[in-house]
Amino acid sequence: MQKISSKLVKVMADCAYIQKSGTNDFHRYKYATAADVLEKVNASLVKHGLAVTAQAELIDLREVTTAKGNVERLATVKTTLTLIDSESGESVSCSGIGSGQDPGDKAAMKACTASLKYAWMTTLTMATGDDPEADSGVDQRMAVEPPKTKLPEPPSACSDCGA
Repeated sequence: MQKISSKLVKVMADCAYIQKSGTNDFHRYKYATAADVLEKVNASLVKHGLAVTAQAELIDLREVTTAKGNVERLATVKTTLTLIDSESGESVSCSGIGSGQDPGDKAAMKACTASLKYAWMTTLTMATGDDPEADSGVDQRMAVEPPKTKLPEPPSACSDCGA
């Protein structure tokens, strides 16, 4: 695994950061597009002599009812990537899970795109300049002010040593 791991380190260096070029106008946020992730990753894989195969598995497909009463399909897909060193034949696998929802026939495709994107982003530890868990709005709404209690005064002398 020495050859493929040294090449993966180079790919990770090439792909350390991905710019958010996509915009969700409805929810007003920016995101790294799958196309941008794949373009950057593929260029680095080719540069360093690594091939990849992707295997998508539909984990779940169900109908959900939206707040407006419309029925849509929600799909969850697991994508497993196998990276192969073109020189040594060494390989390593990684995976990602993604979900997609659509009123038509695109739920599974959306889920595949998300799972592929996040498989690469987590495997190569690609940063986008934010933390998806950092949500100050939720933190502020959920914050509970600690009770204001007066701490007891410390003893003036140590009972063991008399200090």
